[in-house]
Amino acid sequence: MTTEELIRVLAADRVVGPSVDHSFLAALFFGTGLVALIFFTTIGFREDIVWALGTVRFLFKFMIVLPLAVLAIGGTFRNMTPVSSPGCWEWLLLIPAIMLASGVFAELMAVPSSQWLTKAIGSNSVNCMTIIPTLGAGPLIMLIVALRRAASSNAGLSGALAGLAAGGIAATFYATNCFDDSPLFVITWYPLAIGILVLTGYLAGLRCLRW
Repeated sequence: MTTEELIRVLAADRVVGPSVDHSFLAALFFGTGLVALIFFTTIGFREDIVWALGTVRFLFKFMIVLPLAVLAIGGTFRNMTPVSSPGCWEWLLLIPAIMLASGVFAELMAVPSSQWLTKAIGSNSVNCMTIIPTLGAGPLIMLIVALRRAASSNAGLSGALAGLAAGGIAATFYATNCFDDSPLFVITWYPLAIGILVLTGYLAGLRCLRW
């Protein structure tokens, strides 16, 4: 085949599938929609949600999980091509961690030391450890499928970031149901629950996203 023939063949091939960007956004949209559907049909808001909205501890949870979800989504998107990496997103992901650490410090100053362990253990640890990974499983699978169309240079990292994004989305919904608002509880159980999705995403990335 000559060069001219190859050009004609390529020009004639007009079948174009959805772009990687569109696939990723679709996975994100439908994954979040699936979480919302499961959450509102089976779990729902906590009974005192109206009162909770007026408390600092309840709102503080969303200052952690929402930025975590957004930054993890950005990091995943940024890491989809061979010539790119999360870059500054890796450092921006420290913001939720620093904010949570600050909240924990403030809680330790405000609460007697005799209550620290009680606050950390809370009353919803089992729910936290089961609901967040369960809600996040759907978006994680969808993101991994979308990332198979991409060509990340670091399959494990892409999968882990997808798991972090799925965990952030799931934790945002779960936080509206969780009765434990203490930063001590959040720093103890939320990272463990989200970590399950991060580890799952990392292993899935190594298996499914290599090229």
